[in-house]
Amino acid sequence: MATHLDLELEKLKNIIIKIENLADSQVSEAIKSLLFEPVSESKELRKTETKIDKLDLKIDSICQNVFALQQPVASDLRFIMSAMQISNEIERIGDLSLSIIKLTKSIKEKHELITKFDVEAIAREVGEITVKTNLCFENLDALLIEEIFNYNTSIKQKSEEAIDNIIAEMKDNSKTVVSGTYLILALKDIQRISDHCTNIAESVYFIINAKTIKHEKSSDKK
Repeated sequence: MATHLDLELEKLKNIIIKIENLADSQVSEAIKSLLFEPVSESKELRKTETKIDKLDLKIDSICQNVFALQQPVASDLRFIMSAMQISNEIERIGDLSLSIIKLTKSIKEKHELITKFDVEAIAREVGEITVKTNLCFENLDALLIEEIFNYNTSIKQKSEEAIDNIIAEMKDNSKTVVSGTYLILALKDIQRISDHCTNIAESVYFIINAKTIKHEKSSDKK
């Protein structure tokens, strides 16, 4: 029979999965806004943000209650600490998605720049890394961790190359300065989303292995 602590931890996991799904929908809207027509900051988007904030408070409440009233063992403590960290990472992903949506409204030559500098491939990859990250936590899937790291490396390399090319374009064509600047800022936000996904994968690694990925890498070098 499941204990009260087991039920609380299951509740905690389910709330995080809900937040992940909400943040994933925000990332999808950000990609849509970047690649196609700008998405308006609708009531629906604001509702999603409010839902994430409320669920984040629930996570804090559950964690505080578990610490105060239960006696979690080491593995449970790892999960609780990681859950709090993951919740913060997901909230930032949502914030950055909304930032991208705002930025895309100011990119006038958007389609031309996006096509020229292969921004679509970068946007698609950030959509994929968020989905992989959600599955990684939901299933505590160790195999997906390395895949997420590889996505992050690819996104960083491609976005840095695109940023360099956009800067060169801005120097050659002054008409693209404003739109190019906003597109660079959007690409920086994409990089940050990818970084937050990587942080979540590192937290999952900690839950599974009882040590940080950084510690594991340093041990491998010895």
